[in-house]
Amino acid sequence: MKKGILFFALLSVLLVVSCAKNPFTGKSTMALVDNSQIFPTAFQQYGTFLKENKVVVGTTDAKRVETVGMKIKAAAEKWLNANGYSDYLKDYQWEYKLVESKEVNAWCMPGGKIVVYSGILPITLDETGLATVMGHEVSHALANHGQQRMSAGMLQQAGAAGVAVATGGKSAETQQLAMLAYSGVSQFGAMMPFSRSHESEADMIGLKLMAIAGYNPEKAVDFWLRMSAKSGGQKPPEFMSTHPSDETRIANIKKQIPAAKAEAAKFGVTFK
Repeated sequence: MKKGILFFALLSVLLVVSCAKNPFTGKSTMALVDNSQIFPTAFQQYGTFLKENKVVVGTTDAKRVETVGMKIKAAAEKWLNANGYSDYLKDYQWEYKLVESKEVNAWCMPGGKIVVYSGILPITLDETGLATVMGHEVSHALANHGQQRMSAGMLQQAGAAGVAVATGGKSAETQQLAMLAYSGVSQFGAMMPFSRSHESEADMIGLKLMAIAGYNPEKAVDFWLRMSAKSGGQKPPEFMSTHPSDETRIANIKKQIPAAKAEAAKFGVTFK
C-alpha cells in the first residue's frame, strides 16, 4: 500500500508542475506534452489526411470556408493582441479545407489545421452558421484541448499503473475488480466530464470570436437547434457522452451571448 501512496503522491507533483495558463480560459491546464512536439505531428497527420480524401477547391463553398477561417483567425489575433498575448499564435500554421464527405462534422487539429466536411453545409446554411462551426473548432486549438486530452490520457494510464502497483499483492480477482472500478470511475467520472468541459469552453470562446469577426452570436443558437433536429434526439445520456446534451449546450450559449456581444463591442463591432 505504501508503494501505491508514493506513486500517487509523485503523480500529484507531476500534475502540479506540468501546467500552463491559457489566455482564452484563464485556467491552468495540463501540459505534460509541449506543443513543440504536438504541432509537427498534427501537421503531418493533416497532410496525410488531405492526400487520402477529396479536398474541394475553387467552389463557392470552398471559398466560404477559407473566408470564414481567415475572419475567425483575425478575430483571435485581435483579441490576443489586445490582451497582451501577441506571440501566442507564432507556432500556429492556419489552413482551412473543405472535404467532400456525407459526415456531418468539422474539426481542427492542434496548431490550426481545419477541415469542414461538406455534409455539414446543409445545416450551417450560410456564412454565419459556418462561422459558428469554425469558431467552435478553432477554439479547441486555441484552448490547447488536444494537449490537455493527451495529458489526461497519460494520467489515466499512469493511474491504471498505480492501481496495479497498489493491488500487486492481492488476488487476481481483487486486482481485476480494482482495475474495473478504476476504469469506470476514470472514464465516467473524469475523462467524459473533462471532454464535455472542453466542448463548453469551445462554445464560449467560439461565440466571442465569431462576434468579434462580425457574425451575430445569436445565430449560433439557430445552428445548434438545426443540429439537434438533425440528430433526432438519438444520443446517449449526457453523463455517458463526450459532449453536452443539446439542451445544455443551447441553454449555455444563450447565457453567453451578452458576454460575446460585449467582447465584440470592445473592437467596435455591434449588432442590432
